[in-house]
Amino acid sequence: MTWTVRTAGSRHSALLGIGGYRPHRVVGNAEICRLIDSTEEWIETRSGIVERRFAGPDETLPMMATAAAEKALAQAGTPPGEIDLILVASMSNLVQTPPLSVRVAYELGARGAAAVDISAACAGFCHALAIASDAVRAGSARRVLVIGAERMTDIVEPTDRTISFLFADGAGAAVVGDAAAPGIGPVVRRADGAHAEALRMTAPWGAAPGPGPAERPWMRMDGRRVFRWAMDEVAPAAARALDEAGTEPAALDAFVPHQANLRMIDLLTERLGLTGTTAVARDVAHSGNTSAASIPLALESMLASRQASAGDTALLVGFGAGLNYAAQVVVLP
Repeated sequence: MTWTVRTAGSRHSALLGIGGYRPHRVVGNAEICRLIDSTEEWIETRSGIVERRFAGPDETLPMMATAAAEKALAQAGTPPGEIDLILVASMSNLVQTPPLSVRVAYELGARGAAAVDISAACAGFCHALAIASDAVRAGSARRVLVIGAERMTDIVEPTDRTISFLFADGAGAAVVGDAAAPGIGPVVRRADGAHAEALRMTAPWGAAPGPGPAERPWMRMDGRRVFRWAMDEVAPAAARALDEAGTEPAALDAFVPHQANLRMIDLLTERLGLTGTTAVARDVAHSGNTSAASIPLALESMLASRQASAGDTALLVGFGAGLNYAAQVVVLP
């Protein structure tokens, strides 16, 4: 038996729209300090974070993901019915089935879309974006919705002094579609399981002895180990992403790394040799670390505040638990 593989020829992919959802409740450092032995000044100096958003009971992952997606679709001028594939990246979804992406597809009214969940922690959005780009360029999809959605407050112990001040909730989304010219560069990605214990859960959900908050598994992070790994691995990966896209730091209009903390963002900016002409996303100061949602939320903020504009070239770099990273150069919608 013989058969012919259909190819899409020289298709290109691009970002067509960006959207985000930020929970209503704003939580300042003073409120965090009521639960941990710290000060507002220490938190801001350590992380650059002044405030963050915590989701309320009605701000579920499907609700936030759907709201962010609706904004991205509106900016792209794409009706839900034209979406062929929905990819949702999340590390905080406590419901294993049905997939979060399927619930979002239903809420959006994207009846003809396939729907898949991705778990790659804080690098999830960039990994999903690469998959979406490949699907469009291969011709298996014309429009793909990529979403990062997190309720990190569900998996971070509020009394954990080492990380509770870092993480927050929210959702961000992007529409990827076919384009006349390349708009999403090649992805540079890697997983490094040698450092898997640096960011982990205390136990599997099935090992939890009971339903109470004190008994459930929580996320734990060795911040120093993650920081050193990011400087050693992520900065060179970001530089390789620029090479793969055929550009250089001096040509970048915007740098949008995962919003882990401000110290890490500033050091990555320095390691890449970026100058003052490149706008650097620092959304972490008011949104906290929203894991897979952080890059699309930062993109939305930069475009809304005119720190970046449509047609600008931006470098995206996601990195997190695994430890793993993914980076690519994009043209902003």
